[in-house]
Amino acid sequence: MGTNSSFPEGSPPGGRMSAFNRQTHIYNLSDTDLSVKEKKKKSSKLTTLRKRLIRSRRHSRSMDYGKALREMITTWSIRELKALIQEYEVLVTLKELAMAANLARPLANSLKQDLAMLFDSKCCTDIDLVYKGACFPAHRAILSVRSPYFRDLLNRYPGVGCQVPVKLRTIGVDVVLFATLLRYLYTDEIHSHDLRPDHQESLAKLADEFGVPNQLEHDLRVLLDSGNYSDAVLVFTCDGNCTDSSPENEAPCKSVVHELRCHKAILAARSPFFKNLLIRRARSGEDLGLHTQSKIVLDETIIPRRYARVLLNTIYQDSVDLSLILRGSASMCSLSEVQAIVAGRGQMTLIEEAMEVYQIGQFLDFPVLFQGCEDIIAEGVSLDNLASVLSWSSEPHGSKWVHNQALHFIREEFLQVLHSSVLMELSREYLKEALSSDFLQAGELDILSAIIKWGENQLVKRLEEREPNLLSHTAHSISRKGVKKRDLNDEELKDILADLLPLIRTDHIIPHSSEVLNSAIKRGLVCRPPSHMIGDEGFVVQSSSWIRGKNSGLFIRPRLFGPYYEDAKTVLEERLSQGQDHESGRVRTIQMSAIPDTLYMVDNSHYPTGHVSLPSCNTVDIIAGTIPVPDNATIHRMLHRERELQNSPTAQRAMTLPLSDRRAVHYQLRLRTVREFGLPDSTVEVLQNTNTYYPPDPLPPSLPAKTHSLKKYLISPRKRKQSPPLSKRTPIGSPTKPVQCVPPSRSSQGASRETDLSPCSDSALSDTMPDIAMASASLSQIHLQDEFDLDIGDRGSHHGTMYI
Repeated sequence: MGTNSSFPEGSPPGGRMSAFNRQTHIYNLSDTDLSVKEKKKKSSKLTTLRKRLIRSRRHSRSMDYGKALREMITTWSIRELKALIQEYEVLVTLKELAMAANLARPLANSLKQDLAMLFDSKCCTDIDLVYKGACFPAHRAILSVRSPYFRDLLNRYPGVGCQVPVKLRTIGVDVVLFATLLRYLYTDEIHSHDLRPDHQESLAKLADEFGVPNQLEHDLRVLLDSGNYSDAVLVFTCDGNCTDSSPENEAPCKSVVHELRCHKAILAARSPFFKNLLIRRARSGEDLGLHTQSKIVLDETIIPRRYARVLLNTIYQDSVDLSLILRGSASMCSLSEVQAIVAGRGQMTLIEEAMEVYQIGQFLDFPVLFQGCEDIIAEGVSLDNLASVLSWSSEPHGSKWVHNQALHFIREEFLQVLHSSVLMELSREYLKEALSSDFLQAGELDILSAIIKWGENQLVKRLEEREPNLLSHTAHSISRKGVKKRDLNDEELKDILADLLPLIRTDHIIPHSSEVLNSAIKRGLVCRPPSHMIGDEGFVVQSSSWIRGKNSGLFIRPRLFGPYYEDAKTVLEERLSQGQDHESGRVRTIQMSAIPDTLYMVDNSHYPTGHVSLPSCNTVDIIAGTIPVPDNATIHRMLHRERELQNSPTAQRAMTLPLSDRRAVHYQLRLRTVREFGLPDSTVEVLQNTNTYYPPDPLPPSLPAKTHSLKKYLISPRKRKQSPPLSKRTPIGSPTKPVQCVPPSRSSQGASRETDLSPCSDSALSDTMPDIAMASASLSQIHLQDEFDLDIGDRGSHHGTMYI
């Protein structure tokens, strides 16, 4: 109901009928419709960002990265090809979950949600509406711009804090319906559960009396641009030490440089900073109970006036528009602007401006503003600004969410990174994070070449640091003369790359006759040559390191490199279309998929869980307070959210795949839950072991009694009996006798202590390691028959029955 939205009483019936149709259509919106609209609006923004973040590019127009894989798998059987594609399909679903966790962050309240909270809290009200003996504190500016009826009514009562009697011509409007109508003016929404059946007829009549409403954003835009009914002024001041950007004008700026009219109610609704400021002034009597025009003075060295329009536009319109930044000869009082001028960089880039506005959003505690800036920075990450974005986001005042997106950019665009100078600017930690990922978009040969090149650059820097000062900056210095590769010490280079080379999956380097690989082996950089270079051809099968099967001890999970995956599917389709499926029959897979992978649980850096290493239990961190422990009500909501994610189609598909890694799936779901609640990633440890940190039946007051038990949210897809760890095996040669699962005896603590071990404990895994090693060594003799439950220390269920 905007300023010009109502129809006069003498309007034609047709106009009033159209108003009635639109009014009743809006009033009859159900909660489901509204929630779907809001979700579509938010999901569209997230989808656009997701597409930009996970965009796939042609890494090189001249090189065919899938050619080497096609040459290798031409001699593979259909069964081996299907097994390789199954490995890739597991990684595809796991990458979807990892991407969702990477994009997760707390949801920022929308404009409608904040105004609804403002209506309920009655904060900064300046009028009292009296209807049928009930008093409704409200805000003059919002009601006047939303409804011509209230605009005309409130003009007759200009006083601040006065009581305004409301009389309606429409019959049948009770106090409940009137309160619902006021809420609609604040939020553009009506909840169907607030209406009785007899209210429908009254709503139709109210359409004639109140007119057709405009969109909420349109009315607030009118309120912002016109400044009508403003009761606050934002004043931007400078301390007098900043100078104008033009070189001919270096005079100090004035103490008051800019003023913008706004409204207390809307400021208080959107920002807790402004809300606390206005309430504190009201209690101190400075603003006489919030009934006078307030001057909010902002230091321009903290909040520059060039960003004032961006700030107000976000407050009133729920969108971050950096085109509203005041550029050119405006006063430059922010520290980053002065630093840019001194460094000779000239005008700030859009990413740098978004970083500054992000700081303003954090200072004002305004999530819509700083999350909008995060989106702008993440969408603008490129090779040119990757180093600066990583540096800024890793600072305490930076954005952890942006940091995750920058790391994702490295993984997705690693081929471009290794062919640019950006590779030399990356730190060791960023390279370790990238190499630990199953989703790194590069072949192992390119990775090896890039790591050696990075290490040689680090070695040259060491030589420059050890150079005598007399030679530095002379014609004989290393920086000018350079260093030949044959002059580099390979032992020192190996020491530099000691923690990076083991992360390269050398068994997956193709083609096998690569000069880069042979040179690295001759230089002693590769400690363990690939398996195809060890032993005779009869012992080592070419596909053993790529798929699970015979010689499974050689298996290493392949990375989900896009060209490899697509070409593997293409080769399989071609072979099947040629009728070569007679040899394969059915690909036999074992549901206890993590038996070979469980060996990597000893070292988190080798465990194939995607790009995030699984944290280990550390009681010292809990005691020191570095891992926050949420309260009971929060942990219940987190467990409920985790259960919702487990029931999602992507998670269900990831868990039902034959080679699914359930431990990694659950970790990604918990990581997403933790990030959605705004907690650090280390809180996953608490969510994974709720029984360790919480009493068995906590009693949160905000949840119904039936949800009081944490056991309701624990992961239990179906009932099954507890199985002790596999410790004793039947000797080979008894094909009719099933494996007996007998818990190991402990002389000091007893056998019952075995099932109470923490999943993060080293002893729980060490007792089962010999049996797991035996199982992997004799994998070729395992046959599936009936079901049994195998506990390998990860609290997951691995189904299948083995007869040996």
